[in-house]
Amino acid sequence: MFCVECGKEGQIFKDGVCIDCYVKSHTFTNGPEIIDLPICSHCSSFKYKNTWTNDLFSDVLRRIIKNTFHISKELKKVDINTECIEKNEKVDCKVYITGFLDDKEITEEHIILVRKKRTVCEVCSRRFGGYHEAIVQIRTEKKKLDDNEIKGLTNLVEDLVEELYNKGNRGLFITDIDEEHGGIDFYISEKGPALAIAKKIQEKYGGAIKQSSKNVGIKDSKQIYKMTYSLRLPSYKKGSYLEYRDEIYKILSITGKKVKMIKLSNWEKKYFDINSIKKVNILDKKDLVKDMILVSQSNNEIQVMDPDSYKIKIIKKPKNVKFKSEKLKVLNIDNHNLLIPDNYGS
Repeated sequence: MFCVECGKEGQIFKDGVCIDCYVKSHTFTNGPEIIDLPICSHCSSFKYKNTWTNDLFSDVLRRIIKNTFHISKELKKVDINTECIEKNEKVDCKVYITGFLDDKEITEEHIILVRKKRTVCEVCSRRFGGYHEAIVQIRTEKKKLDDNEIKGLTNLVEDLVEELYNKGNRGLFITDIDEEHGGIDFYISEKGPALAIAKKIQEKYGGAIKQSSKNVGIKDSKQIYKMTYSLRLPSYKKGSYLEYRDEIYKILSITGKKVKMIKLSNWEKKYFDINSIKKVNILDKKDLVKDMILVSQSNNEIQVMDPDSYKIKIIKKPKNVKFKSEKLKVLNIDNHNLLIPDNYGS
């Protein structure tokens, strides 16, 4: 058959013409020459379809083009690419829309101007307005939080918020951090993540979470509540030494309401409920633990030397293990020496 346009003999694509002539006489894509794109002046996020996103400009632009441009259904395997040059608040872009008409690849080029419209997104408006739905309140028993504990808690909460934010929770942020009454308060923008953060702190440090709510008004005919998640940390932590029932223990881990400890007299590991060891003697004296130099050992005893006084101490082994490290940690309390199982090999 012959093409009615060019007279070439061959396969007719449609309407009596070959595919080459059909492509010449048809346009498969068209769209606006100017696109207005809202951008937040604070966080540089873009607004697309009433939703703010932190996606790259090129990704957002491709979605806008796909949504606003008319692309013929005749084109298959459509791909959109852009080349843009930014000039202050305006971006000059070339848009390449590629698709296939049967086996023939077609690319059409469009020139568009993207105008960035500065505004403030809802999240930043809330952030700078002091908005929060919950307070994670950290206190400790018997004493104030020291600087290292405050730093550790702050880093933990900030890391958790960043992790959840990076997973797509744009509305999550820390409004404020206050050191109050020997503890620290974290003002969090959302209730659900705030509770999850309190539970993560509990997993690491122990303690019990208490919840309370405060009615702050009505919105859309619904009562609005702000939550406070209060967590009282125990006076000990991972790595602490304590005296319990005439035995010396080292805390290995704290998970929720369970404390894993090792008895230094025989290196037996035990789990305790956090409430059962509230009244314990915390051993927090300076120089309680000292590095000693290994001199010799037998099945039941070990000789170590104090590197400062050069005195030799003989200590009973808690169990039959062979020490390979040249330096061992020894806890001394009331002139009684106990080996700490930090460095040994069997």
